[in-house]
Amino acid sequence: MSFSFPVRVYWEDTDAGGIVFYANYLKFFERARTEWLRALGISQSSLRESTGGIFVVGDTAVKYHAPARLDDELIVTARLQDTGRASLIIAQQATHKGSDKLLCEGTIRIGWVDAQSMRPARIPPIILEALKQ
Repeated sequence: MSFSFPVRVYWEDTDAGGIVFYANYLKFFERARTEWLRALGISQSSLRESTGGIFVVGDTAVKYHAPARLDDELIVTARLQDTGRASLIIAQQATHKGSDKLLCEGTIRIGWVDAQSMRPARIPPIILEALKQ
């Protein structure tokens, strides 16, 4: 199952050429992952308070296919690709709303760590159960 999140391209998202700056796709991906968790009833700040843990990005792989431009409406998706005891791999895409043209895709590996020590820890079962629904 894939979660979809709408994004509009603003001036702040573009570079001197008027297209979305490549690193901003990672920001769009982050927003989609955060909203996906919220839609599942998981607040990252509440998780930190209740479990003492947080997610951190460990690895990214991104491929760019076509540019997005100012005022474009995008759909950014997030889908659980793989789970481990302490990390998740999330597959993500950004497409142009309406045409479904693929603009950017990638995978993001996020790890669960103790917020104080920043050492890897097991992902709380409540998160894994919610993601597998």
